[in-house]
Amino acid sequence: MDCIFCKIIEGAVPSKKVYEDDKILAFHDIAPKSPTHVLVIPKKHIVSAADVKPEDAELLGHIWTMIPKIAETLGVKDSFRVLTNSGEGSGQVVFHLHYHLQSP
Repeated sequence: MDCIFCKIIEGAVPSKKVYEDDKILAFHDIAPKSPTHVLVIPKKHIVSAADVKPEDAELLGHIWTMIPKIAETLGVKDSFRVLTNSGEGSGQVVFHLHYHLQSP
């Protein structure tokens, strides 16, 4: 598989990590669109939001539980946005489900 995010998870490509556990990884975006711009990704390769399956519910719940905690460590807990793109037409560039955690 030629997925840059999978390579980041494996450690084959460096990243500026913010948070990691056995299910997810959060790291700074290399082309930030706001002062705080972190990507939160599942370690399981899921192509996009359109490819989420019922068995992924626990994983997605974990991501959404951790996002406010990650925001807090970044100093933006009181004001942040989360965005995901699904499919090329929406602007998705890396086809591995990811959430942009950004300050306004």
